[in-house]
Amino acid sequence: MDEAQLYPLRFEPIYQYRLWGGRRLSSLLSAPLPGDGPIGEAWVLSDRTDHQSLVANGPLKGQTLGQVMEKHREPMMGKLSSRFRRFPLLLKFLDAHEMLSVQVHPSNDPSELNSAGDTAKTEAWVVIEAEKGSQIYAGLKSGTTAGILRESLRDATIAEHLVSVSPKSGDAIFIPGGTVHALGNDVMVFEVQQNSDVTYRLYDWGHIDLETKEPRPIQVDQAFACIKFGASDSGLVEPRVETTEPIERERLFDCSAFLLWRVVGPDKFIVGAAAEPRVLVGIEGSGQIMHNITPYALGKGDVWLLPAEAGECAFQPRGEVTLLEIAIP
Repeated sequence: MDEAQLYPLRFEPIYQYRLWGGRRLSSLLSAPLPGDGPIGEAWVLSDRTDHQSLVANGPLKGQTLGQVMEKHREPMMGKLSSRFRRFPLLLKFLDAHEMLSVQVHPSNDPSELNSAGDTAKTEAWVVIEAEKGSQIYAGLKSGTTAGILRESLRDATIAEHLVSVSPKSGDAIFIPGGTVHALGNDVMVFEVQQNSDVTYRLYDWGHIDLETKEPRPIQVDQAFACIKFGASDSGLVEPRVETTEPIERERLFDCSAFLLWRVVGPDKFIVGAAAEPRVLVGIEGSGQIMHNITPYALGKGDVWLLPAEAGECAFQPRGEVTLLEIAIP
């Protein structure tokens, strides 16, 4: 295949068993859920060695994202091609029926990583659905010290020392590396994160794994080595409106690992950018990406990777649509 023919790519979701998961991802994604157990995550764009996304459309169908990156890195990544051999983001939908463990991810200190070649893990969530009792914890309350936090693990009062959010659909939550966090009680989110799978659990609410019949491992010392005590920019963010015509475009996240906008409206608009890749995520409604006069249908739950060489593309909604657009700084 000629590199000049690279085109918008859609990938098959990779479903992940999680003891805290549910079955609601079936209402968001068209691929059927496996089995009848709890599915907590759908990895919708992954260049992880152990979980490779497979292209679902066009001449590259069946190839992994890693293979596409290896064979077509320059047309895929454009001006970013010299910086990244792997695609640097991992994208997921999460169905947190029960509470996730209280956990923390590493920031930029290599000493915090438990796996050679892995990276820091800053992430962010956009809430898709939430119920009356849904809960998100993002960061420590002011004045919480390492000593106080350790004591709260012993007497199971850790939730009293976490910043709590009662989420609603559309909320945006930022979780930089080093932030103590959790979510659950029937909340579904879209997650964008650095391409890392390093997580340290502080507390697991007494969960017993259905597969092993045992509690999951806790990594308190590793977690404490990562936690950033004191002031933080974690938690609920205020969207910044950039345009209102012909559609509303608001920036939700802007950090060193990723940028993310929410685009809402019924009228034709432009997606993508010259010489850099973009990712589009369908949240509500549907429409078509137009590339080289070819339409690519995007609906709720669909994720499309626009290669750098695709440049700007027109998006034609079918009525009101809500998309997320993601860039790599």
